[in-house]
Amino acid sequence: MSLQNSGTSQQASTHAHPACGSIIDAQGREIPITEQMIQKACQDLEKSREKTAKKA
Repeated sequence: MSLQNSGTSQQASTHAHPACGSIIDAQGREIPITEQMIQKACQDLEKSREKTAKKA
């Protein structure tokens, strides 16, 4: 997972309040980490775990 190259990470930061911290994208811009970004990362992780469990 790479938030640095995600176009949605910048969009999310403009629509929600920063939760804490920031990331630096490939162009060197500082992008605040939002609660929405954290929730999406958790959802993506959960989906990947479900796929792995189904294969086993």
